[in-house]
Amino acid sequence: MDWTRRDFVKLSSAGLLAAALPAPALHGLGSGPRMREARGLDELRRGVGTFSGRGGTIGWLVNVDGCVVVDSQFPDTAQECLEALESRAALPADVLINTHHHGDHTAGNGVFRSAVREIVAHSRVPELQREAAREAGTEEDQTYAESTFEESWSVEVGDETVRASHYGPAHTGGDCTVHFERANVVHMGDLVFNRLYPFIDRPGGASIRGWIELLEEVARIHDDDTIYIFGHGHPDFGVTGTQDDLLFHRDFLTVALEFAQAAVRDGRTQEDVRRLEEMPGFPDHAAPAPQLTLARVLEAAFEEALEEG
Repeated sequence: MDWTRRDFVKLSSAGLLAAALPAPALHGLGSGPRMREARGLDELRRGVGTFSGRGGTIGWLVNVDGCVVVDSQFPDTAQECLEALESRAALPADVLINTHHHGDHTAGNGVFRSAVREIVAHSRVPELQREAAREAGTEEDQTYAESTFEESWSVEVGDETVRASHYGPAHTGGDCTVHFERANVVHMGDLVFNRLYPFIDRPGGASIRGWIELLEEVARIHDDDTIYIFGHGHPDFGVTGTQDDLLFHRDFLTVALEFAQAAVRDGRTQEDVRRLEEMPGFPDHAAPAPQLTLARVLEAAFEEALEEG
């Protein structure tokens, strides 16, 4: 397994990735003003919102009948999120959903474990999480989803339906989106790094081609009014957005893969490809951490292009 993967596992498991990533800068979206009722909680629509903290953005639903949480960041911020939700809802969280296995999305699972009746994820997430924990030496710190699904899973919480869906390999081999159907809010996990160079976890089952197709399918089945929550975002663009942001990320991945495919056809090397300093048409993209650069994206794209032939 290459050192890019090892470095990312160490960063995300230890919390160093979150320290390197820019703090989420949320921007106003949705119908009506956003209300801040507790530190870190921002409501988007119909009791659905985000918690900033550090690491991958946490999503949440609170209504009179229950509470659902999406992703758990790290133990310290998970505790902050849990306390903030309890102060808002006076209800225990019913379900925690992990959008994928990376440490900045699952390391806080243990904090939520006593407050939820189940942790849910795609079927590949526990095995990928165990593998990453072995690499990072953090096996004793893990709490895994005990309820898993292959294609979709849903729960009714009061008047809201929460649906998790897996579309195939993309950022990893076990990503899911989480749709709060009546609120029309979709948590994308790390399927969107908003104007940031993404991590493409090839050892964890990633597929750039699959990622592109997934983003097109998600855009197709939702509408112009959908609010999307992103795992990470450039401070100038934020961790929530619209279909335009979703498709902009698709376009970036498409250009990266096409660039790599052209290099393979022309007989250029991976080292030639990684020398590109800026992807034409995407001047706002930034490296959120030293290990998450355009060069790393292009290395992964080159490897995938070679496999495609």
